[in-house]
Amino acid sequence: MTHKRQRTPGQAPRESVKKQITSRHSHSNSADAQRARLLAALHRHPVSTIEARRELDILCPAARVLELRREGVPILTYWVTEPTDSGKSHRVARYTLQVRA
Repeated sequence: MTHKRQRTPGQAPRESVKKQITSRHSHSNSADAQRARLLAALHRHPVSTIEARRELDILCPAARVLELRREGVPILTYWVTEPTDSGKSHRVARYTLQVRA
């Protein structure tokens, strides 16, 4: 016998699982969520270490890149010099997805 879960009046329907996962990944600091944010950003544009820390809230992007590479994601690294928020220049990695021919 199966039971159907009843909603109380005024209760919103449950979010779809996909929506829950997307929401969880965008606000979580788990390694899985950080990899998801980084991969989504890499599909849009190259991402530097400084950008990953500042905009994606990934404090150790090199570790997330290594994990993505282990999963088979073709990520290239270029070395660039960029200023931090304090204005000091640093040599940092810029990651980009490798275009497959």
